[in-house]
Amino acid sequence: MSAKSGDRLKDEGTTLQVTAAGATAGVISRFVIAPLDVVKIRLQLQTHSLSDPLSVRNLHGSPIYKGILPTILSIFRSEGITGLWKGNLPAELLYLCYFAVQFTTYRQTTLLLHSTLGENTLPPSAESFIAGAAAGGAGTLTTYPLDLLRTRFAAQGNDKIYTGLLPAIKQIHAEESYRGFFRGLAPALGQIIPFMGTFFAVYETLRPKLSKLELPFSTGGALAGTIASVTAKTGTFPLDLVRKRIQVQGPTRGRYVHKNIPEYTHGTLGTMREIVRREGLRGLYRGLTVSLVKAAPASAVTMWTYERALKFYGSLGQKEGGVKRI
Repeated sequence: MSAKSGDRLKDEGTTLQVTAAGATAGVISRFVIAPLDVVKIRLQLQTHSLSDPLSVRNLHGSPIYKGILPTILSIFRSEGITGLWKGNLPAELLYLCYFAVQFTTYRQTTLLLHSTLGENTLPPSAESFIAGAAAGGAGTLTTYPLDLLRTRFAAQGNDKIYTGLLPAIKQIHAEESYRGFFRGLAPALGQIIPFMGTFFAVYETLRPKLSKLELPFSTGGALAGTIASVTAKTGTFPLDLVRKRIQVQGPTRGRYVHKNIPEYTHGTLGTMREIVRREGLRGLYRGLTVSLVKAAPASAVTMWTYERALKFYGSLGQKEGGVKRI
């Protein structure tokens, strides 16, 4: 699949248009799936389930969530409607910056591969994997503190650990130094690089074939994005869970809605071993169902919005270019 074949993500639009389209897609996608994101984080941090014997639950006042809808209702009853959008401000900033960096890096990496190796040297899937991995890594590195803040806000219940974004930044810096903002960065990078590489490889492989389909409630591009996201998410989910568990470590660990979060001090692999020892293999997949449910609308909205935003910003550029200056 060459640049001339209409590869939108790689070659259409200026750098500014691609950045603006990616940022727009990220902001809209985040707002739509915010409640599911809160549910996913709560389930990922939960170390117990209804199937555990009462003698080993060790709740310490922590709630027990089971299922997507019951969890939404539980949060709504105990924390109100705003509880489903906890962490939305840092998350919106995260998505705004992350998707802007992601799509821009993806485009620039692809153009770099074209200029150094030639447009048709690498198979399309390999080219997309490399560009996607670079895009995911760059986006994660530049926005990680916002990701940590999003997780901590979503994890707190009625006990207000952080009263706002700026107070949270000041408190984390005072209590944990700058390193506190980067807790869990290793599993984040270990997860996002294969995730984004797989996502873009699958997406770019399926989009040309599915774009011709006429679907009642979606487009072929949105369907390709959904399949790509579900595939990538399932393969890398344990690292995402480990990232969340490590992000809430530190002096506030016992004050979140789950007050029995274990202390993990042995890095990514050590945390995975500890989770398997305490909770079994299924412990690494807590929240996977809601994650996959979230992946479908999130990816569909993201790619659908991105493609249309890119066309819109491109049309603005054409209009400006066509205006006669006096």
